[in-house]
Amino acid sequence: MIECRGICKSYERPGEPRLDVLKSVDLNIEPGEFTAVVGPSGSGKSTLMNILGLLDRPDSGNYLLGGEPVSNLPHARLASLRNKKIGFVFQQFHLLPRTTALENVELPLVYADTDNISDRAAQALCRVGLQDRMTHTPAELSGGQQQRVAIARALVNDPEIILADEPTGNLDRESGAGIMALFQELNESGRTIIFITHDAALAARAGRVLTMNEGILAEEPAQPVGGVA
Repeated sequence: MIECRGICKSYERPGEPRLDVLKSVDLNIEPGEFTAVVGPSGSGKSTLMNILGLLDRPDSGNYLLGGEPVSNLPHARLASLRNKKIGFVFQQFHLLPRTTALENVELPLVYADTDNISDRAAQALCRVGLQDRMTHTPAELSGGQQQRVAIARALVNDPEIILADEPTGNLDRESGAGIMALFQELNESGRTIIFITHDAALAARAGRVLTMNEGILAEEPAQPVGGVA
């Protein structure tokens, strides 16, 4: 599903040395994998996630998504692929504050020009256990509930891949465990999930763990998936 070969990414500022963020990264992700990416801040994890999610382009290397080379596609084609194939979940929930949970989840469908918008958004909220919170605004929801709304929004277009960048970073341990259990359920239903975390215990629940350090990606031995607290 995802194949990266020799992906490099650097940033330069006037008067400063070049910062090499990704250094010849190779990565294969098969359909249905549940992969965690761990590593210290500034190691390149989020940059890799942005490239995998077609939000940024590598400076060099090859990226194939579903067998299609995507590194040099036009912006319009990249936007179409993002909308159809990829759902995003971030540490910051990025919910519109004055709109209901249902309206927040409807947004990707509006951009996709899809029929039955409200019904599909309601189904996504039911899937994450928020059937009784559809008319609530973010201020009326807990942090864990807001993240569930964000996950429903990521699911509503039925993407093949979910990319999650520190999805439990703003949550307490109990809420974080609940979100992780939800990701496991989604993976068991066939969804491919790649998530970034600083929490080694959460990473151990994934079927595969990768470590990013100073722009270099390495494989860790698979860890047993533990029970949900």
